[in-house]
Amino acid sequence: MKGVLFVNLGSPDSTDPKDVRKYLDQFLMDERVIDKPYLLRAFIVKGIILNTRPKKSAAAYKKIWWEEGSPLIVLSERLQEKVQEKVSVPVALAMRYGNPSIESGLQELADKGVDEVLLVPLYPQFAMATTETILVLAEEIRKKKFPKMSFTEVPAFYNHADYVRVLSQSIADELKGKKWDYLLFSYHGVPERHIRKSDVTKSHCQLDGQCCKTPSPAHQFCYRHQCYETTRQVIETLGLKEGTYSTSFQSRLGRDPWLQPYTDKTIEDLAHKGVKNLAIVTPAFVSDCLETLEEIGMEGKEEFIEAGGENFYAIPCLNDREDWVNVLARWVDQWAVTETTA
Repeated sequence: MKGVLFVNLGSPDSTDPKDVRKYLDQFLMDERVIDKPYLLRAFIVKGIILNTRPKKSAAAYKKIWWEEGSPLIVLSERLQEKVQEKVSVPVALAMRYGNPSIESGLQELADKGVDEVLLVPLYPQFAMATTETILVLAEEIRKKKFPKMSFTEVPAFYNHADYVRVLSQSIADELKGKKWDYLLFSYHGVPERHIRKSDVTKSHCQLDGQCCKTPSPAHQFCYRHQCYETTRQVIETLGLKEGTYSTSFQSRLGRDPWLQPYTDKTIEDLAHKGVKNLAIVTPAFVSDCLETLEEIGMEGKEEFIEAGGENFYAIPCLNDREDWVNVLARWVDQWAVTETTA
């Protein structure tokens, strides 16, 4: 029997600093998030970050928390429920960090008799710290707890025509009737070394601005290329003019070089250059979360206004839009009707 597991990032169970600390511990101790040797990672996370960051992060979560709970969890649940209504196979939901766990999601499917699972990491672009860590952990759990299960993995869909279409439509819908001068595509940042580590050719990724435009097998796992390609296809679909858009990267951590340009500096620079009406879309996520709602929607707006901007529009993620639900349901149905090969 076939079934589907959607997997998103995750969230603390509450805005209590203790719950936030527990969540950050699991998240930042992931070797694919902070890819340092264990003892050094433990020193950075447990010795420094967890002694200073939980209270600050808890305050940020409180600003965006909904009555029903974490926006990311609530929106992911709505998405899962809407897709379930449209497909004939069981659909479960899990988070890479926090609850519901990947193990609990697989158990829910196993209890319904599922032994073939379509794993759907809810990230359009591939990255070590997102898609890869989900697939690695899911496989570890499968081997230990569900050895008779088999997985089919949905690859990065950053350039899938269906995804590009609904993302483009969501942007057009949000900007309709609004006065805007510039559209900024802001993606979650990653350390530059993650790009090089994911390079299957071990030589293509030079981060020189040209390698992402030169065809290569490395692009299958190159987060930077996939971000810029998402932007390219969307601006082509929307017919945007040169000089009215660009790409940047948010949420850096530590002192190592991360993908540039940085979103916060880009926002200020645009305001200083005379952009008065700025719209920002965050296509590294399909569900709104702390980063999109607080870091971009609140902090980004404040930075823009303080730098001289006037109107700031944070475009929501796809969340549980009907056209996005229909796309996921179609992908599930297409997989569900295919014959399993031995």
